[in-house]
Amino acid sequence: MRVIAGECKGRPLKAVPGTTTRPTTDKIKESIFNMIGPFFDGGTGLDLYGGSGGLGLEALSRGMEHFIFIDKDQKAIHTIKENIKQCNYEDKTEVFRNDAKRALKALHKREMQFDMIFLDPPYARQMLLKDMEEIDKLELLSPEGSIVTEHGTDVTLPEEIGNFYQVRQETYGKTTTITIYKRD
Repeated sequence: MRVIAGECKGRPLKAVPGTTTRPTTDKIKESIFNMIGPFFDGGTGLDLYGGSGGLGLEALSRGMEHFIFIDKDQKAIHTIKENIKQCNYEDKTEVFRNDAKRALKALHKREMQFDMIFLDPPYARQMLLKDMEEIDKLELLSPEGSIVTEHGTDVTLPEEIGNFYQVRQETYGKTTTITIYKRD
């Protein structure tokens, strides 16, 4: 794993030890950023299932100015912090060990809104619909923001979820689908 483009291009990233997370491949990461960017002029992002932090670090490298990483796994939190340090982004990031639902409520209390939200939960625990309904209810996505979901090909997401509508969907191989939503 590595950062693909931007100011940290080529920087290697560590994967979370064990089998509880599966990192987004460089090919899929490149496709995601071609769909939503590929580069940014500032903005704030959230990775609700941080894993190794690869998606958020890629967004920072491509011009986002601040990113919050959430994960409930201690090994993932440790890996995210190591990768942030590797990219020298300590001043542009916040990392919290928490479950998704509690984290969303805490971010709402801080009156946060995000220009980009990554939802890439472990395939075995798909919570995408509930997460997106909560993000909508708490108004955590900025008016021009995007939600990028990564999920198994066996998961079918609706065209609309609350105030969000699907703008793009691509399938990669036999296992991975990327679905992007914007605010209605």
